[in-house]
Amino acid sequence: MSESEQPDRATIESRQIAALGLMFPMLTAGNPFYASRIRAAGLEGGPDSLSDFFALMPFTTKQDVVDDQRTLPPFGTNLTFPIEEYTRFSQTSGTSGSSIRWLDTPESWQWMVVNWARVFQASNVNAHDRIFFAFSFGPFLGFWTAYEAGAKLGCLCLPGGGMSSSARLRAILDNGVTVLCCTPTYAVRLGEVAAEEGIDLALSNVKTVIVAGEPGAGIPATRARIEHLWPGARLWDHHGMTETGPVTFECPSRPCVLHVMEDAYIPEVINPESGIAVGPGESGELVLTNLGRIGSPLIRYRTGDLVKRAVADRCACGTGELALEGGIIGRTDDMVVVRGVNLHPSAVEQIVRSFDQVAEYRVLVSTINAMTEVTLEVEPVATCLSHPELSRSIEAALRTAFNLRVAVVIAEAPLPRFEAKSKRWVRAEVH
Repeated sequence: MSESEQPDRATIESRQIAALGLMFPMLTAGNPFYASRIRAAGLEGGPDSLSDFFALMPFTTKQDVVDDQRTLPPFGTNLTFPIEEYTRFSQTSGTSGSSIRWLDTPESWQWMVVNWARVFQASNVNAHDRIFFAFSFGPFLGFWTAYEAGAKLGCLCLPGGGMSSSARLRAILDNGVTVLCCTPTYAVRLGEVAAEEGIDLALSNVKTVIVAGEPGAGIPATRARIEHLWPGARLWDHHGMTETGPVTFECPSRPCVLHVMEDAYIPEVINPESGIAVGPGESGELVLTNLGRIGSPLIRYRTGDLVKRAVADRCACGTGELALEGGIIGRTDDMVVVRGVNLHPSAVEQIVRSFDQVAEYRVLVSTINAMTEVTLEVEPVATCLSHPELSRSIEAALRTAFNLRVAVVIAEAPLPRFEAKSKRWVRAEVH
């Protein structure tokens, strides 16, 4: 779509209001979770404007959904239709608390498939591509919808569940795979295994690596690491959630910038403390309202994802859809305050990944007598010549970046590797 064909802000918002006008009567009539909220807000027929919507409709939190499912297990009351109309089951990973179960009707599922097709199209994926999905195909939403979107586009789709990293690499090379879908952490891991086994990934046909599931592709050092391990491939970021579905695609013109698909979502960026919208160029928590997952919707859902709104209304790529600088910066519950300094995992990863002698790392967070301390464990690559020098260099980089001394120690044994979401920050209470 050319820039002249891209809808302006007024058109985007008009379409969003129209979508709410269609959805709200259905939810009022059939969705117990939202019916009372919509009636209390006086929005049974849908809002007249987005400003009315933001002023009158309350936020939905993850805890609201968790409590609802605990009260009426297993699926809760956020179901707009009879249970017999639902054909898909998903479940959140539970990395930030209790797992949530999610059901979808065929219509809601296809809405998500269409959204993922847009992610592929923005990444220049077409029917000639062969896509390898290096994930477990477990109950979390993951790349399930991506797999079906790839098939819908006419791509040859190869499932990589239940395979070792070595077997996945062989499948990628043997089948002429051109697109790899996985988490940022696992893209690094596959590159490391290839190096360990003497596999030259420059000989592969992979030209596109699409990652999701965790921050990483929006971190310049991590992006550079992945593209170094996969020579000739362009890295593309994407993010979504089991609760919401696929949300963003990476800007074709500006790496590390994500666009929210505003034909599918109403996005907001708010101050996590006050709940008030932040301005352009400011950071805050991403709030989402989905417009097509009517069977199990979320309205003004506080995702817990930290993002930064871009300054310009229209991007260099031509779209006027909300742009998020740096992608997903982190989580509202991930930040650690150490001696008055705010440490975000993505900021620490940017420092660590800038050292190519680090194979893997882990952050140990401990609370001793109400004081939070952080220790960084690093696993050097096999060719690292001086472990003490590596530790000192990383400590110096962290001190320069944060004006904070963080102890850096060499791991005594290989650190864990991850296929799905990484768990590099480990917390422990010490009294």
